[in-house]
Amino acid sequence: MLIPGLVYFALFKYLPMYGLTIAFQDFVPFLGYSGSPWVGFKHFENLFTGPDFGRLLFNTLFLALLTAVFVFPAPIIVALLLNELRIGVYKRFVQSLIYIPHFLSWTIVFSLTYLLFSVDFGLVAGWIHSLTGGGAKVDYLAQPEWFRPLVILQLLWKTSGWGTIIYLAALAGVDPNLYEAARMDGAGRRRQFWHVTLPAIRPTIVVMAILTSGNLLDQSFEQIWLLTNSLNRSVADVFDTFVYYVGVQQGGYSYATAVGLFKGVAGVILIFGCNWLAKRLGQRGLF
Repeated sequence: MLIPGLVYFALFKYLPMYGLTIAFQDFVPFLGYSGSPWVGFKHFENLFTGPDFGRLLFNTLFLALLTAVFVFPAPIIVALLLNELRIGVYKRFVQSLIYIPHFLSWTIVFSLTYLLFSVDFGLVAGWIHSLTGGGAKVDYLAQPEWFRPLVILQLLWKTSGWGTIIYLAALAGVDPNLYEAARMDGAGRRRQFWHVTLPAIRPTIVVMAILTSGNLLDQSFEQIWLLTNSLNRSVADVFDTFVYYVGVQQGGYSYATAVGLFKGVAGVILIFGCNWLAKRLGQRGLF
């Protein structure tokens, strides 16, 4: 039963890693891997000393920080709230309702965002405009200061419901006898939540936090690309979109590969670092 999974990872995950060698070459497609000249760490030096690195790193880390603060806890909070529902039909209805956005593409999500925040006919934009007493209309999709809030709002709407599945599974494994024993000891709902529910799902939260740390430099390319325009590009450019600009649009395959390799190495370091920190804090790490 392991063979299909091993074949998949070998063909689509590990075999393509040979292409990382072009990060150390001036890759020319007509010359191929073997014929392209080797340049060592030239592209990494250009990346770290170039004018774009600081801006890309700041934009990426700022979005990662906002995601960690607002998006990561959202599934946990929603799962805890759903766990408190006692009406089974209503609970299943709410679960199905919040799962739906996960199956929508980012193109559809952006289209809905455009319909809500467009300066001409956006429902939310018009509502905010009426509440502020009129005046000049604000183009929220083009304002740099609104780019990050829109990204976080989209992530919350699209990913929070689906992310509750793991935490609801962890909550389902909590022994009901623990709650009964807590009630017999005089613990109310708040103390049961603090001393029974949270400790039961803490290992799951730690594991998910470690896995999420490896993707801190990864932002959803489709989401960022669709929200980016010429007016908000100063805050919208991240490593993922930069790789597309340089690698696909400008043909800088080696430089783009160096950027991607830097992200991958940083992700591995973050995972090992967070796993070490979790163990130091007395939690069970990922490995």
